[in-house]
Amino acid sequence: MGKINWDVIDLALAEAKRHGQRLAVRLMPYDPEHPLPKWYQQSGAKRANSDLSKDGKIWQPDFSDPLYFKYWSAIVNEFAKRYDGHPDLDSVDISTVGYWGEGWSDYMPEFPIQKKLIDVYLKDFRKTPLLMNFDEPEALAYGTSRGAGWRFDCLGDMRKPWSAMLDSYPEQIATTGIGDVWRSAPVSMETCGVSESWSRDGWDVSYILSEALRWHVSTINVKSSAIPKPWQSNFEELERRMGYRFALRRAEWQEQVRAGEALHLNTWWVNEGVAPVYRPFILAFRLSSPKSSAVLRTDADLRKWLPGDAVFQDPIFVPGDLPPGEYTLSVALLDPVTLLPAIRLAIEGRGVDGWYDLGKLHLNKAL
Repeated sequence: MGKINWDVIDLALAEAKRHGQRLAVRLMPYDPEHPLPKWYQQSGAKRANSDLSKDGKIWQPDFSDPLYFKYWSAIVNEFAKRYDGHPDLDSVDISTVGYWGEGWSDYMPEFPIQKKLIDVYLKDFRKTPLLMNFDEPEALAYGTSRGAGWRFDCLGDMRKPWSAMLDSYPEQIATTGIGDVWRSAPVSMETCGVSESWSRDGWDVSYILSEALRWHVSTINVKSSAIPKPWQSNFEELERRMGYRFALRRAEWQEQVRAGEALHLNTWWVNEGVAPVYRPFILAFRLSSPKSSAVLRTDADLRKWLPGDAVFQDPIFVPGDLPPGEYTLSVALLDPVTLLPAIRLAIEGRGVDGWYDLGKLHLNKAL
């Protein structure tokens, strides 16, 4: 009680960084194989079931008990203090009640209790994106209406006569009004089974993946299983289209410019993906020569570059003290923390440093 082993999460974050990835996290109060700790069960907390219940082997808490809120919210508070905004943390699930913290249970509390538990995350996490689980419609609608994205965990389920893909998901997306959440918060999915089991069951992979794209997915957990060889092209096409995919179609600038003056840069971009980017990456241009260079950061909000066209043409001024000469003009999307190139563009010309060379210009001495 009162002790948290942060080493588990610190190691996972470090490994994610080592592999050039970000970590998605859900804290779980318990699951069928990992019960609530003994100190909680013996703290005077109320139990929702008994040893004689059908699930009597598992100590099910009364989620309406103030002690549940006290201790669970304390863990969430401490986690947020330590990790909110961590550069290697991609998202955090809003975990409230039930097995795996998925927000459903045979002992569901009234919605005001659910809301109180959701509000802990909405208050504590101001930087890292939050994801709302899909199972409870009222909770899903509430969390997403206050800025969270959403996730579900049965992508691909095509069982008959009822399936998540054909019945549950499309209906709930419509009835809860979350169809446009992707415009400002991420949509994440987890496969039901794995792609190999889809193949064995004869499920239509083209339909499954096209629905994921139609619902504007940004991330998918396909679990630890090989993609069937006949379907590899399907998944490669999914990778090209899911989330964001920025292509620079045209860039125009003055070939002769003076230090201290504007480049008169005009660029046309296309987001070829199905969603925006949700982090404040920085559109930047660089002037470089063998003797000098300057990075010119813009204030373009890439989070507003929805699928389709975007134009950036605000004036960018060359530093007044940059020496005259011939310069290469380059572009990159920078990480807001490291200020290094972080996103691969859907164009050719990427250098080893992550910058994309656009062409030349001659810089004249300032007046």
